[in-house]
Amino acid sequence: MVTKTQIIDLAQYILPEDLLRYFVLEKVEENGNELHFYLAEINVLPDEYLGEDMESKGFHAEQTIKDFPLRGKPLYLHVRRRRWLHKPTGTVVSRDWNLVAKGTHYTEGFATFLKEFIGYLPHSGPLA
Repeated sequence: MVTKTQIIDLAQYILPEDLLRYFVLEKVEENGNELHFYLAEINVLPDEYLGEDMESKGFHAEQTIKDFPLRGKPLYLHVRRRRWLHKPTGTVVSRDWNLVAKGTHYTEGFATFLKEFIGYLPHSGPLA
């Protein structure tokens, strides 16, 4: 029998290496015909704030992104991004991520693939 830990270990080979540098895969679920990967940003400050008086303030609201299907099943990445309080100024800061292709709910790689392979994104119709 395959354990959840083994499934998570295997899923890490599927996700982009850059993503796993800053996020930990917490959970993998199969819901009907869909796959759901849950990722949380690790608690490591952005380089520009190293040495600053910072305090972790948890996560932003979860963002769901559609990625390449696996074995014919839609794959959704549920991403929780960290936020920190910069104590001297009282401002909340986060890393600037471009996880989603502009104007879509797809990862950049998946959106590029769809545009090149079929000429358009499913929600927007053919490109002129």
